[in-house]
Amino acid sequence: MRTYGSRIRKAQTAPPTQSPDPPSSSTPTTMPNALKRPLGETMPNRPTKRTRTAQNTKKLKSTTELKQKALTQLHFCIDQSTLHKCPLCDLCYTKGAEEDVALHKAHCSRVQKGMEWSKEEDKEGYGTSITEVKNRVKLNNGRHGRIISFPADVGGKIGTKLSSLLQTVNLCLVSPPLSKPTLQSSKAYLFLLPQDSSSKSESIVGCVIAQRIEVAMEVLEENASDPSDGSWKSPDSAREVAGIFCKPQKLPTPMGISRMFVSSKHRRQGIARALLAAAADTFIPGCPLDPLKSQIAFSQPTGDGNKVMQNWGGGRIRIYEED
Repeated sequence: MRTYGSRIRKAQTAPPTQSPDPPSSSTPTTMPNALKRPLGETMPNRPTKRTRTAQNTKKLKSTTELKQKALTQLHFCIDQSTLHKCPLCDLCYTKGAEEDVALHKAHCSRVQKGMEWSKEEDKEGYGTSITEVKNRVKLNNGRHGRIISFPADVGGKIGTKLSSLLQTVNLCLVSPPLSKPTLQSSKAYLFLLPQDSSSKSESIVGCVIAQRIEVAMEVLEENASDPSDGSWKSPDSAREVAGIFCKPQKLPTPMGISRMFVSSKHRRQGIARALLAAAADTFIPGCPLDPLKSQIAFSQPTGDGNKVMQNWGGGRIRIYEED
């Protein structure tokens, strides 16, 4: 009978196996360790296998996306200028520049149609900062509008609206921004016109900034382009301000017009004259001013502004220089 113990004894008493004959001396001996290399050791000329990581995957994807993007063919034209001048608003801008194109689009719309005046802005300042100067002002085309005024340094939504409007006006007139002391001594007069008969919204189609000043210069009656007497052309006898020759003596003048603007689609309707008349009547409470008595001055008017100044003031309007 076989037991587990007998198996163990047989295994312990088994004769040892004989080792194989040693190799002959003619065959070179090779160590077993020479055939096996450590796991970390690699062949010098054998490329190592790179593991794909998330960073490598992102780089491959980005490279593939760049290759798949469609290219735009550009043309270099040396005979054409990229600077374009709009015939509607006279603004020069660069074609193809997104910022310039967006600026021109907004500016051109304001120059032609004016800016929107919302009811929220009307409610914010009515009775506090906004004063309705004239209501139902009839224009030459039969339409009616109204004139409001408020301090030029007002804040809130009204101040933001006036700041945007003055940016358009300064850009159109090629004028510098008004300084803070100038705004603190000024009033803004806006002409509001209903957009249509069925809508309650209005548009700002005209603007006049009236400023409190001290002195101004009288405009010479001589034509600067064809003077009959050359003596007044010398610096001692005349002074040139924005192409207008003035007498050097500075005379007391209570009010000055620093900015005047009317949208292009609403010109020649009497808006500028209505705004100037409202400013002359209400700028100093209880003391209306008369342009025929040289009590009002303009600040460096443009060609169109000079025509309005001469027609409205009868040649009695003076010129003053901004601070």
